[in-house]
Amino acid sequence: MSRLPHRDTVPPVPAAELAVRSADGARVHVELHGPEDAPAVVLAHGWTCSTRFWDAQIRDLSADHRVIAYDQRGHGLSPDPGPGGYSTNALADDLVAVLTATLEPGRRAVVAGHSMGGMTVMAAAARPALREHAAAVLLCSTGSTRLAAEALVVPIRAGALRTRITTAVLGAKAPLGPVNPVSRKILKYATMGAGSAPERVDACARIVHACPRRARVAWGHVLAELDLASGVRELRAPTAVITGADDRLTPPVHARAVAEALPVGLGLTELTGMGHMTPMEAPEAVTAKIRELVARYLATGTGAKGTAAASGIVQGKAATGTAATAEKEDVA
Repeated sequence: MSRLPHRDTVPPVPAAELAVRSADGARVHVELHGPEDAPAVVLAHGWTCSTRFWDAQIRDLSADHRVIAYDQRGHGLSPDPGPGGYSTNALADDLVAVLTATLEPGRRAVVAGHSMGGMTVMAAAARPALREHAAAVLLCSTGSTRLAAEALVVPIRAGALRTRITTAVLGAKAPLGPVNPVSRKILKYATMGAGSAPERVDACARIVHACPRRARVAWGHVLAELDLASGVRELRAPTAVITGADDRLTPPVHARAVAEALPVGLGLTELTGMGHMTPMEAPEAVTAKIRELVARYLATGTGAKGTAAASGIVQGKAATGTAATAEKEDVA
């Protein structure tokens, strides 16, 4: 007897798909889910991932939100842009292209970015399109600078040697190979926390191992040299931050620094037992935070046209204040 696939293993079916052209002509694959006139949420995934990384959020949110998810260039169904096509400026260009193609002028959205997706938002922080369309932002498991120096993947004392080894790991050209017990164990150590469920580790491994090697290597070099500290200071939308307490790739020191530097910070949530892949490891917590931001900054009737007043922003500051506070959650 054949067994029907579990709902969580079947990718959500988009209401529509788009091929958006970025500033340099690169094609970006975009999926649209949920009612067209519902409050909008834009999802930007991280390094070596794809839109499939957000499946749990898409399933939940698309019932009553317009969910816009896209594959970063070189990932998923977005082709390799070719030599010279990998940079933080390209990340910003792609996000701007997606926002412009999917949101009519004046329409606002909650923009959520994980890891490199969060860096994408920082890279685009000063762009007029982001400021026009972002009612609020969620940054998940990300950092703005010193990624190789602060990463804990290589289990030796901090210093020049660890930084060099980490940089080499980020740009390693060796193929990841098939998903098997050994590769799952390695991926869990590097990117996920001890509390991550085995089925989520397996799903994450399959997404990461599907990333084309050229994109993985090219973006790894970009991340090793990342410096988006100025982008954090330019991010004027109200912004919440989530991190896994056991994140080895972008340890909580990054999230704390970002939360403290944000002009309109909404606080930091540290998820106990979780690692770097928070939207997959703790999907309920990440989805709940997105819903909270939608409820707070996309008031009923402002999904199509939002204003600063509707977003709760008063003279460049959140109506509830700007101090970044740390909030810890235990996630089973």
